[in-house]
Amino acid sequence: MPGEDPHEAGQAVTGGKEDSAIIDRLAAASIRLAPRRRFSRLLGGTALFLPFGNLAAQAQETTVKATSLPIGTIEVIQLAVTVGVLGAALISAIVLIRERQRTAVENADLRARLADANVSLQRSEAMLNLRDQRVVVWSADNRKSDIVGSLPIETGAPDERAAFLAFGRWLMPRSAAALENAIAVLREKGTSFDLVAETQAGAPLDVQGRKSAAHAIVRFVSLSETQRNLARLRLEHQQIATEHDTMLGLFDALKMPFWLRGADGRLKWVNRAYWSAVEATDREAALRDGREFLGGQARDAIISQHQQRPVFEQTLSTVIAGDRHVFSVTDVAGTEGSAGLAYDVSAADTVREEYERTVRSHADTLDQLNTAVAIFDADEKLRFYNQAFQKLWGLDTAFLVSTPDNALLLDRLRSGGKIAEQPEWRRWKESLLSAYRSVEPVEHWWHLPDGKTIRVVGNPQPKGGVTWVFENLTEKIDLESRYQTAVRVQGETLDNLAEGVVVFGPDGRLRLSNPAFAAMWALPNDAAQPGIHVSLIRDLCATRAADGPWAGFVAAVTGFDDERRDRHGQVTLEDGSTLRYAVIHLPNGQVMLTFVDVTDSVNVERALKEKNDALLKSDQLKNEFVQHVSYELRSPLTNIIGFTELLSLPATGPLTTRQQEYLDHIGSSSSVLLTIVNDILDLATVDAGIMQLEISEVKVESTVAAAAELVADRLAEHSIRLGVDIAAAPKSFHGDETRVRQILYNLLSNAANYAPEKSTIALTCRETAEGVEFSVHDDGPGMPPDVLDSVFRRFEPRVNGGRRRGAGLGLSIVKSFVELHGGTVRIETGENRGTTVICLFPAAPAGIRAAAE
Repeated sequence: MPGEDPHEAGQAVTGGKEDSAIIDRLAAASIRLAPRRRFSRLLGGTALFLPFGNLAAQAQETTVKATSLPIGTIEVIQLAVTVGVLGAALISAIVLIRERQRTAVENADLRARLADANVSLQRSEAMLNLRDQRVVVWSADNRKSDIVGSLPIETGAPDERAAFLAFGRWLMPRSAAALENAIAVLREKGTSFDLVAETQAGAPLDVQGRKSAAHAIVRFVSLSETQRNLARLRLEHQQIATEHDTMLGLFDALKMPFWLRGADGRLKWVNRAYWSAVEATDREAALRDGREFLGGQARDAIISQHQQRPVFEQTLSTVIAGDRHVFSVTDVAGTEGSAGLAYDVSAADTVREEYERTVRSHADTLDQLNTAVAIFDADEKLRFYNQAFQKLWGLDTAFLVSTPDNALLLDRLRSGGKIAEQPEWRRWKESLLSAYRSVEPVEHWWHLPDGKTIRVVGNPQPKGGVTWVFENLTEKIDLESRYQTAVRVQGETLDNLAEGVVVFGPDGRLRLSNPAFAAMWALPNDAAQPGIHVSLIRDLCATRAADGPWAGFVAAVTGFDDERRDRHGQVTLEDGSTLRYAVIHLPNGQVMLTFVDVTDSVNVERALKEKNDALLKSDQLKNEFVQHVSYELRSPLTNIIGFTELLSLPATGPLTTRQQEYLDHIGSSSSVLLTIVNDILDLATVDAGIMQLEISEVKVESTVAAAAELVADRLAEHSIRLGVDIAAAPKSFHGDETRVRQILYNLLSNAANYAPEKSTIALTCRETAEGVEFSVHDDGPGMPPDVLDSVFRRFEPRVNGGRRRGAGLGLSIVKSFVELHGGTVRIETGENRGTTVICLFPAAPAGIRAAAE
């Protein structure tokens, strides 16, 4: 072909022998390729056909004439063939001449066209063979692609065809991927493209893809410096646009609200989480309506912060779907606007608070343990210790708070003599600290110089560090030793007890018994052996008692009573001895039976009961006598007091001075006697256990005033002043107001009897943690110890410096009434420092109980 050697093709313009040969070859080819019908048309259309027609006519005439002559058939055939051959030769010569002329004209035209094609080919190849571009052509039939041209060496593009088509080897990954996708679309769909690709050497290339009817063409063009700068800008723009789209896609996929604002502060773009949080239908609706995620106060805080520095980081709260959430907001301001991101930390805050509460709870729990615990981190630093750890080793708080490492702690314990000295200290310490490199707990036993035995367990933590547990087993070992000793002592004790003991297991078989049990029930020596069933013991013991309890014992041992109730009882044997038994269910499912010979106790108890019945009858007779005599005395005393008051009235008549004095003495003596009778009746009622308190709200101020009024005359008689201090007292408390007033009256009367002339009696009431406390103090001579021991006894009056001698019932009644309220009475006294009687009442007595005798 001419395109294969453009220089030889260009010589066709000058002509020559070679051109003549070419023309001859073209003419021959034209003759060979012409169809036969073409020759017929040419022959029919020329004037040369006329002589051949005349010749045929003459032949016909000759044939006609010959019919009249004697000419044979062979001659006719020969003549016809000769005419036909001559005609065909003539026609062929004419056609050949005309075709040669036409072929010469066509050859001249083809030579001109071929010269023009060679010139165009040389020009195209000159343009394609420039060093700044390379073209790849794919034909429509998917044949092997053709590559024309080359690129500069500094671009890094390889010259080899296979290496050049492997774009990923010399282009940047992003450019290679974009180019391969664009070429695939170009060849399949015919979509043109224009790209700027970047080589691995950093050179930009302009890549253009076009599709014609039969070919797909991709041209790589090396750019000039200006074009390179423009291409780099295009690359950067493409990269930034791609990254921008990627970032927006990422922000839109985030579950955290994100927003972009313009320079005017209005929203420019929001992600899905944002417009979902503000309850907008879509992004455009949120931007159009200006839906704000944060409140106005929060936005003002962000704007104010941006005036000082561009980055705003703070935790803010907002309401989403009716619930308040806490967000960690980060907002960055730029020259043309700002961008913000909000991360919901409500769950994280809840988890953190729960974690902190859990840690505090664990720390508080560990602090309550008696086992010493110390936690070291991965750097072997002390991070936690409980109170038992500090108490065990006696270390300073300042030292422990300084987070010492484990090795330093061991050295401190060694220097302080807290742990025993080791023969090879360094090796021993390294062996102990190997727990930080272990995956399984390690255990050590320390015998301390002070005699303690410590079990040390190092438990490695998953994230590094070790939790050390120091368990003081000194008491445990001591208890085990004591337990073994106690077991042996108990065995000897049981064997020598006078009380019979037998223990049966859950299977009803004998586990333990002592000789006293066999002796009480007169069992043979080999009968109470371990392993014997309780039913056999029952059969042996049934003959010792007519109505024995062994049927119940068997039911308790072999039964399935869920409550497992213990019970006690007593049985009388045939020989007259009495045994007291107890059925005790042990925690491990066993049952213990105990038997005590109480024959002597029963006899003594029977005698004591008979004596007690006699004493009760005598006490009842005493109480009945006291009540009868008291009531019999009260009636005439009432009459005496009534008639004495009647005689003192002016309507009865005038009395002399002496008569008036006698009446006064009679009245006072009668009143004293009535008080004594009433006190005796009250004590008798208390002793009989039939006195009932009328519990109500006792007003402290009015009750104290009423009691003070009752003794006002006696105090005024001896110029004694009463000082009342109820500033610290409650307004009221629960009790029997009449009995409280009677108690205060007796205390004040007793104090007035012993207080010196013109002295002061102090009545104080105050509220304490136990209840309400009344105290009465006088400056009398006090009570010696022998008197103090019997001060609450009845009918033991003592003058002891007092003005009058009473019946000896005042303090007895005080004690009985206070104890009926559930309170207590105590006396603080001494020689020459007066006497103070203190009565403590509960603020709310639980009930009424009998006074102590």
